[in-house]
Amino acid sequence: MKAMISDNEIIHNAVALVNEGLRVTFPVKGYSMLPFIIGSKESVDLIKPENLQVGHIVLAWVEGCRYVVHRIIRIDGTQVTLMGDGNIAGVEHCRLDEVAALAINVVTAKGKHHPLYNSWRVKASRLWWRLLPVRRWILAIYRRTWLKVVA
Repeated sequence: MKAMISDNEIIHNAVALVNEGLRVTFPVKGYSMLPFIIGSKESVDLIKPENLQVGHIVLAWVEGCRYVVHRIIRIDGTQVTLMGDGNIAGVEHCRLDEVAALAINVVTAKGKHHPLYNSWRVKASRLWWRLLPVRRWILAIYRRTWLKVVA
């Protein structure tokens, strides 16, 4: 009989390794980071969070109840506001000390590592933020077309 490991145990082990200074490749679930990270198909490389900035993608303990991999949209003192790129509304909040890891690469299903903060991805994420009012329709088209192609 196989022993089952809960998602929380996996996350806690990944965070412990990151805190030891190791880089951890971590699978991402769901579609909250579309179009930049495809959940259940891609992963992210996580490192210890240092010099956090607006625009960084992080693994954070939010609202005192769960971990998310989302983008920082605001830092106000020690308070951090996060939002998934694939979300059209709703934000999460945490403190800086609840940011457990910084994502530095997206890892494809074929194992290729692509930097999250090269110039074109930074420009694309800024443009994507400005498109928030029309994201609903762009994401609907994306899910019905591109996601079916990569499935």
